[in-house]
Amino acid sequence: MRVVIALDSFKGSIGAAAACAALAQGWLAERPADEVLLRPMADGGEGTLDAVAAALPEARRMPVTVTGPAGRPVEASWLLLPDGTGVVELASTSGIELLAGELRPWDASTRGFGEAIAAALDGGARRLVLGIGSSASTDGGVGVLSALGLRFFGADGAPIPDGGRGLPEIVRTDAGSLRLPPSGGVTVLTDVRNPLLGPTGAAAVYGPQKGVRDVARAEAGLARVAEEAPQIDPSTPGAGAAGGTGFALLAWGARLVPGADEVAALVGLDASIAEASLVITGEGSFDPQSSAGKVPGFVREAAERAGIPAAIVAGRITGDADVSGFAAALSLSELAGSPAASLADPTRWLRAAGARLAAYRTQDE
Repeated sequence: MRVVIALDSFKGSIGAAAACAALAQGWLAERPADEVLLRPMADGGEGTLDAVAAALPEARRMPVTVTGPAGRPVEASWLLLPDGTGVVELASTSGIELLAGELRPWDASTRGFGEAIAAALDGGARRLVLGIGSSASTDGGVGVLSALGLRFFGADGAPIPDGGRGLPEIVRTDAGSLRLPPSGGVTVLTDVRNPLLGPTGAAAVYGPQKGVRDVARAEAGLARVAEEAPQIDPSTPGAGAAGGTGFALLAWGARLVPGADEVAALVGLDASIAEASLVITGEGSFDPQSSAGKVPGFVREAAERAGIPAAIVAGRITGDADVSGFAAALSLSELAGSPAASLADPTRWLRAAGARLAAYRTQDE
């Protein structure tokens, strides 16, 4: 058999590459003669860089020190692919995990993400792929654009501070030093379709998750950012991603795409599935949203197109999740006896899940 393992990260527990490796170990312990292909997946959030690097060993990691979301230096990297594409991940430069639980609703910034993008341009990237999940801020992407040379000024003539606090005070911008996108274009990976403004926008939906209590003030700041780029429709799906970073990158000339689609193309998922006997996908929590733009739903659809059965392995599978399209479904929480036990040792239980799925397959044969 050829088995393709295409898991997303189990957020807060284990990365996609390590999760795929653990599941493969369990499978091969039961069926050592099978061919197992690892295709770690991501949707633009945490683990995107690692997923692409794991699938493309010829890619080069390029280290960079950037300004983290709390204003402190953060050691990160971007990825240079053989075709000149630069892959940059917001999660590792301006992500909420970097705050270690210390939410900073008004001064967390995406500046570090912009600094990493600038480093990729300086490093010769002819095309950019930008993952924008797991943001710590609601700064409308002003930090990104500031790092790329766009200047934002308040009524006193001074630059506004980093973060979302000063957004309502913007009175003028200066694009004289703004860097141009690379010749090959900019593709932005996102797993959300929220607009910039309104009840389903960045402030209303995601602001509270980042510590924002005064949603009206955050909304006013994002509305002011939108006024500075009237050529971009703030209702564009995905404009509200990463606290409005999606909107800022649209204004820079980027295009927004579903993250899982682009990562799948980068890692050659369809070609790997074409000759497979089984595809295994999964993520930390499989719920009704997992079928709409998330990795498991995307991989299941790819397997269906190829006429290949798919299985799902997740840290937990909620009672209202639709698993009807999968040949098998395993929850690590059930295998381990509790969510706490599975979170304490995800590698062990992913191995167990791999062995269980392999045993099922042997019985079917």
